Amino acid sequence: MTGPAESGAAGAARNPAVWPCLAYRDAPAAIRFLTEAFGFVERARYGSGDVVEHAELVWPDGTGGIMLASVREGSEFAQSAGTAVVYAVTAEPDLLFARAVAAGAEVVRGLKDEEYGSRGFTVRDPEGNLWSLGTYRGA
Repeated sequence: MTGPAESGAAGAARNPAVWPCLAYRDAPAAIRFLTEAFGFVERARYGSGDVVEHAELVWPDGTGGIMLASVREGSEFAQSAGTAVVYAVTAEPDLLFARAVAAGAEVVRGLKDEEYGSRGFTVRDPEGNLWSLGTYRGA
């Protein structure tokens, strides 16, 4: 049996083991925003028309990803749109900050160097979710 530290980074890059899941009122628009603003890569999308039953977007370097879907009342996974807070590690916070602003993100906290060594920012996506991106990889 292997634990997360023993399984190796290569496996994590192919298939992330933790997937934050978000709900959007306009999931197709959210996918466009997330790919334009942050560089996520759309890996899968299921549904029809403007209803996204399930979508997977992976982080550009393959080390993480998110799942998202359209808000669906009555689903066992029903949740409100715009309530998530996501942190993503990037080596290029300045570049992603410029991309996010150009894509229409609302700046919550501009680029900032933290005393613990990170450089990053926080923006709100068009449906209200908070996205913090920075160089901090965790302790």
